[in-house]
Amino acid sequence: MAEQLRGKAVANAMKEDLIKRVEALKEKGITPKLGFIRVGARPDDLFYEGGAKKTADGIGLTYEVFEYPEDVSQEDFEKAVVEVGARKDIHGILMFSPLPKHLDEKKIRSLIPVEKDVDCLTVHGAGKVFADDLTGFPPCTPTACMDILKFYNVPLQGKKVVVLGRSMVVGKPVAMLLLRENATVTICHSRTENLPAVCAEADVLVAAVGRAKMVNADYVRAGQTVIDVGINPDPDRPGKFCGDVDFDAVEPIVDKITPSPGGVGSVTTMVLCKHTVMACELQNA
Repeated sequence: MAEQLRGKAVANAMKEDLIKRVEALKEKGITPKLGFIRVGARPDDLFYEGGAKKTADGIGLTYEVFEYPEDVSQEDFEKAVVEVGARKDIHGILMFSPLPKHLDEKKIRSLIPVEKDVDCLTVHGAGKVFADDLTGFPPCTPTACMDILKFYNVPLQGKKVVVLGRSMVVGKPVAMLLLRENATVTICHSRTENLPAVCAEADVLVAAVGRAKMVNADYVRAGQTVIDVGINPDPDRPGKFCGDVDFDAVEPIVDKITPSPGGVGSVTTMVLCKHTVMACELQNA
């Protein structure tokens, strides 16, 4: 039976550190603040926003929601994003995406100041991550993966790590973060030949492909650590969610595994708050 790398313990440890850092800022008369920019009210956006607010409340971080109608014009929305970005009391910005199709999301993302881009929404933010500039903020989910690996003392230096998925949201940035830790990283995708065999060679497997229960027993071996980034509707249990890993098939084989739900996702909102606190510290250094 594998050790389950649960996210709650990781988030709790991060919380204690962030409470102290927020208190130190407040002693200087500075209150770190996160700005949520949202168009419309999609249920998944509201769910994430609610979780982030609860996490922020727990560490003393403040926030403000900037909500706009789904039919907001490109011109009006660009102006609004610029205004939010210019506010001195807003230290971090999270803009929910995807935006409605009539909006030019690439153009709008570029208007977020890079020093406030706490979830790596801009090209400049991604550039900092890929250039190993530690003043940039990687996306929150890849950072959560790394925080879990570090908390549970999973060795990375010199180890073979396979990242299953190549998105800019998880796959590519988590590969860059793993390289920082001197891991030997292979990025796999739907066109990779002998995909299960390649994944089974890894010491650490990061599954971030967005397909429910795709990673089965053929993809893993004894001794592995498996980080399951996915959160998908469970095809076998209506109304429930599951990861990209078939947990029941994989857990008896590997050494360590994150559950889903209960793993990476439960750390992500704490990372968002951590990045906002870091942004506030950098802006007031």
